[in-house]
Amino acid sequence: MIPPQLILETDKVLLRSLQHLDIASFTPLTKDASIWKYFTFLLNNPSELQYWVETALQEREEGKRIPFTIVEKVSGNICGSTSLGSISYYDKRIEIGWSWLGKQYQGTGINFHAKFCMLSFAFDLLSFERVEIKTDNLNERAKQGLRKIGAREEGVLRSHMKMPMNRRRDSVYFSILKNEWPGIRNSIFKEINTFICS
Repeated sequence: MIPPQLILETDKVLLRSLQHLDIASFTPLTKDASIWKYFTFLLNNPSELQYWVETALQEREEGKRIPFTIVEKVSGNICGSTSLGSISYYDKRIEIGWSWLGKQYQGTGINFHAKFCMLSFAFDLLSFERVEIKTDNLNERAKQGLRKIGAREEGVLRSHMKMPMNRRRDSVYFSILKNEWPGIRNSIFKEINTFICS
């Protein structure tokens, strides 16, 4: 079983367990409405942010999800959140998702390092066979970012998720497999030399 109080880090980022108190730090990061165009919640709404955090904490208690708060190590600033979830120990499969960053932290390499932490944990420590990531099929930036980390596009699930404003989202699935990870780690992520799990 994955311990709920988990810390993953590189030299650039630290992923620590989400806390209810993080809402205060998340609030200014979530104000820009453009962040939530492809997200399943509008976290610029304080009540939705509160519900989203409480749901993440409840799912952690139920063993369904490991939600993290992302911290930039050089500044100590909270940047956003991400999670490991949809965990199947039998199938050795896990999902990376529920991810967002404040606008000022997008494009800074923080997401790249966070993904490396979670992929390293899934493959190198858990020895899982598959990591999957899904996103809105309309989100071209996210899809391009997933291709850049070596994830392979698999297919689209139509009318897969309910979105704000009553839109139905088509979700596109990407994955990385255990036998693909060494090559990806040693090429795409070769500049990251530090990974610590505690």
